[in-house]
Amino acid sequence: MDRTRSLVGGALALAVASGLVLAGGAGSAQAVEDRNVARNAGFESGLADWTCSANSGTTVASPVHGGAAALKATPAGLDNAKCVQTVAVLPNSTYQLSAWVQGGYAYLGATGTGTTDVSTWTPGSGTWQQLTTSFTTGPNTTSVTVYTHGWYGQAAYHADDVSVFGPDDGGNGDPDPVVPAPPSGLAAGAVTASSVALSWGAVSGATGYHVYRDGTRVQSVSGTSATVTGLAADTSYGFQVSAANAVGESTRSAPVTARTAPRGTDPNPSVPKHAVTGYWQNFDNGATVQKLRDVQAQYDIIAVSFADSTATPGEITFDLDPAVGYASVAGFKADIAAKKSAGKSVILSVGGEKGNVTIDSDASATAFANSAYALMREYGFSGIDIDLEHGIDSTYLTKALRQLSAQAGPEMVLTMAPQTIDMQNTGTEYFKTALAVKDILTVVNMQYYNSGSMLGCDGKVYAQGSVDFLTALACIQLEGGLDPSQVGLGVPASPRGAGSGYVDPSVVKNALDCLTRGTGCGSFKPSRTWPSLRGAMTWSTNWDAMAGDTWSNAVGPHVHNLP
Repeated sequence: MDRTRSLVGGALALAVASGLVLAGGAGSAQAVEDRNVARNAGFESGLADWTCSANSGTTVASPVHGGAAALKATPAGLDNAKCVQTVAVLPNSTYQLSAWVQGGYAYLGATGTGTTDVSTWTPGSGTWQQLTTSFTTGPNTTSVTVYTHGWYGQAAYHADDVSVFGPDDGGNGDPDPVVPAPPSGLAAGAVTASSVALSWGAVSGATGYHVYRDGTRVQSVSGTSATVTGLAADTSYGFQVSAANAVGESTRSAPVTARTAPRGTDPNPSVPKHAVTGYWQNFDNGATVQKLRDVQAQYDIIAVSFADSTATPGEITFDLDPAVGYASVAGFKADIAAKKSAGKSVILSVGGEKGNVTIDSDASATAFANSAYALMREYGFSGIDIDLEHGIDSTYLTKALRQLSAQAGPEMVLTMAPQTIDMQNTGTEYFKTALAVKDILTVVNMQYYNSGSMLGCDGKVYAQGSVDFLTALACIQLEGGLDPSQVGLGVPASPRGAGSGYVDPSVVKNALDCLTRGTGCGSFKPSRTWPSLRGAMTWSTNWDAMAGDTWSNAVGPHVHNLP
């Protein structure tokens, strides 16, 4: 686009009316268009043109507001994760500064304006929100430094689609966007009787995608996958996808055809808004031995503990322990089906204190996904729980879980039970995994036990076994990017259920009320509430039974009556 042209007569009036800045000597006038003068404003080229303090910044593929990348910057110690860029500006001109942010405390501002420097901020959010302000340059100002930063001791923040919108005289900003190319690689994944999962390749310059079913647009998404719902059973559909940005929409991709499953093949019940998770022991360690049919009715998600690893890296298997008392595997499968008919989700837990599954390569990720899906089909499990306590690789575990989700479909239940140290900040491998699979994640039930004292989201140290320990550590996850519906409180069902960290059920109820209603708090009082918090988890249903169901009888109804 030609940005500079001579204006005379009526053209001059048109330029002024259009808000163009006129510059030049006597007898000539040049029009300068308003545009975004920031470079690499969407972080699609990594950290090019940006400088982050103390190596605090990186780019991530999720979460993003637009395009395929966003900035993630993590404060640490005395560093507030400041990322800056110097942009070229015109003197005596007004610029609108904005950015989309998510996660912990986030600040946006400009310095060196030649007039009044500006800034704005937000205390953090689990969803994208836009920060906006404006500044006017001084009579001699030709460059301004714009910045984002977080706050000391707070969770990482994400930023995307930065805009410094105003007159540009040198073409220094991002180039004008063009209509993106059509997506390639459209493929159909898991199907149910009423839905089809789709995925496709990312398109450079695209900020969103439109999904078409038999020629009609049915959905618009920002990522490279979508699940089309509301379909008829046992019916063939044709799908296409287009890429879009502010300029326009691409042509549609090559079509792909998928057929929904016959009616009656959607066996997984939905998880309630507020849910109680309990681990069921496939072994006898002195707690009450239960069959699945005996698991207390208050439990909405029952995690069968545990899967076993094989000699093949990443591959898992499951062996029913004779100590549990089943006469046959068929009886165990029948109990799973009965629990699911009662609206319960029965899932297979991977890991535990002694179990370890190594997923550190593409081959092991695929082996995990294929073997987990095979076990889900064989036994009727509704999903998988990740309880790996010997270290994980977020890159390959994410790949494994996404492959599993593509096979199992959108009804798969995915839970996690990290230790407290694994969720101290968004830079840990567990937290990175949780955020990377946020769109398919059901709940993270962090283990608030066997850990000792830990930092809360306010930077203070709290001892386990208190309401402050539960609330201040949950706050890290809530402010770090997880949706409240993806956060649960994991505690022992009795003093014998864990080495340390047991709390009375009344403390659990107070913590739930503090986080959802703002009542029952200890010395730590969150700045806001999260009414959609998922609920609570316990180890284990067997220890709960050993203690006369005290935990589930107290905590279960309280969870189910949360706002």
